Amino acid sequence: MQKCRFISRNFLRFVTIVMRRIKKSEIFMQVDDIDRRLLRHLIAAPEATTAQLASRAGLTEATCWRRLERLRARGILRGQQAVINWRALGWAVEVSLRITLDKTNPRAFDEFIASARQVPEVLEIQTFLGRVDVRLNLIARDMTHYQEIYRDRILTLPHIADLEALMHLSDIKQMENLPL
Repeated sequence: MQKCRFISRNFLRFVTIVMRRIKKSEIFMQVDDIDRRLLRHLIAAPEATTAQLASRAGLTEATCWRRLERLRARGILRGQQAVINWRALGWAVEVSLRITLDKTNPRAFDEFIASARQVPEVLEIQTFLGRVDVRLNLIARDMTHYQEIYRDRILTLPHIADLEALMHLSDIKQMENLPL
């Protein structure tokens, strides 16, 4: 019974840490039909200029710019980014690692994340509630390179209690546009 209370207390600490990391700007915010129309056009053509977006959304350029700035200020529009085809650059192996942390240490989460950020081949770090605590997505040039990363960088990360590797084979559905 004592061990169960200890694990529950640590689990609650872990949940508290994760919840603190959620930014206030990420709380659900209302948008109107014009904002939704603007977001739909931005999703369809992220490279479009403000003038092009304004024209497609039926807005003046100044109104379009103000609305985009308001969406950015509210944290709804977080930015635009280049989508890189890593395979075309010679990174042929993609792996998703599901990691369960040893939650007996109250600093396990923070120490693990800080160390994982230092691995250059890690493209994405996600945290979860449940049996799996963290997922790392990483890339490697080939299987030999992946084995080196796994052995020298991943297995040396602190506080790993369990680890499962999922090898990426193909993309069936990569991005879905939500109905705006």
